[in-house]
Amino acid sequence: MLEQFFKLREHGTTVRTEVLAGLTTFLTMAYIIFVNPAILSDAGMDFGAVFVATCLAAAIGTAIMGLFANYPIALAPGMGLNAYFTYGVVGGMGYTWQVALGAVFLSGVLFLILSALPVREWVINAIPRSLKMAISAGIGLFLGIIALKNAGIVVAHPATLVTLGSLASPSVLLAVLGFVAMVALDARKVPGAIIIAILGTTLLGVLLGVSEFKGVASLPPDPTPTLLQLDIAGALNVGMIAIIFAFFFVDLFDTAGTLVGVAHRAGLLDAQGRLPRLKPALFADSIATVVGAGLGTSTTTSYIESASGIKAGGRTGLTALTVAALFLACLFLSPLAGTVPAYATAPALLFVACMMARGLAELDWEDATEYVPGVLAALAMPLTFSIAHGIAFGFVAYALIKLLAGRAREVGMMVYILAALFVLKFAAI
Repeated sequence: MLEQFFKLREHGTTVRTEVLAGLTTFLTMAYIIFVNPAILSDAGMDFGAVFVATCLAAAIGTAIMGLFANYPIALAPGMGLNAYFTYGVVGGMGYTWQVALGAVFLSGVLFLILSALPVREWVINAIPRSLKMAISAGIGLFLGIIALKNAGIVVAHPATLVTLGSLASPSVLLAVLGFVAMVALDARKVPGAIIIAILGTTLLGVLLGVSEFKGVASLPPDPTPTLLQLDIAGALNVGMIAIIFAFFFVDLFDTAGTLVGVAHRAGLLDAQGRLPRLKPALFADSIATVVGAGLGTSTTTSYIESASGIKAGGRTGLTALTVAALFLACLFLSPLAGTVPAYATAPALLFVACMMARGLAELDWEDATEYVPGVLAALAMPLTFSIAHGIAFGFVAYALIKLLAGRAREVGMMVYILAALFVLKFAAI
């Protein structure tokens, strides 16, 4: 049955290989079940309910990807977007988390509609590559400042905005140790380096009395505090348009980049370098975002960590189905998730931030009309504490610089339209 459904022989794989690949992928991304509830609880959301929403959104999205697209790609709430949800939209702009969930839901619906239309490739290709790379790097910088803040390494200062925290604090020292161990384990190609470092830092903190041990396993928490609590009507407010588009575009870039990148490593692209079954893959991602918002979590997206399972031999949706089953099993680990403190998850945020910052290296540094808008977008995200503002600055700068440099034809119509809309948005502030 598995052979017929997933076409294992055709892809040169076996059930055993697929299951082991699924386990490998899960270990590299399992940190999200600890990190996502910790971040979203800062927005006032119930930790236990978000934990359940995280596990279910990841399981459902990954299962859809495996069953309908037959790709070895796993999904979960996206890093960067969860931080923007909490610290940008709720904390920075003052919206309720219910309205923010409504914005995530609408961005998912927008993505779903786009996935069904034949213009989806045109939309993806219309965005300049430099802005795609810069937005990814900017989200990394945004995550980085949040990670340093959560670790206590960077603190607020009335004169300089930020300054160095107390490096003698036990929690700060544990965060530093956890980060160094995480990077070292990854450099040694240890599977699950991030989750190992998180749990190791947590254990050391408990043994030293820095944090409290709350247990390992129990029945899943009550999901009702966040279940279907999204405020769609509130998200339809004019002021939320830029936020909805930020969620939408980042998810679109992440998904397109991850699908193509992971499929390329797995040898799944066709002779023209295109991704077969793109439509069901995009549907899986957009449906996961819509379902995740209903459950009570920020945008659910495809994970680049799926490449680890590809490296282990995963080639079909059976790998994804294995990951989905493991996320469901994690529903019984809520006490362990509650035990993991901020100083243990901060290193994971910082490590992901470092990995995402590599996008800046892929800018065309010989062309100022390409790298200047990109760097501006990347810098604006952490400094304005808003992914949406960073995207807006990048689009407006790109359109204006190209226009005034006499290279207007290099810019697609969609970029000009979006730049104009962003200008109108800023004029209304």
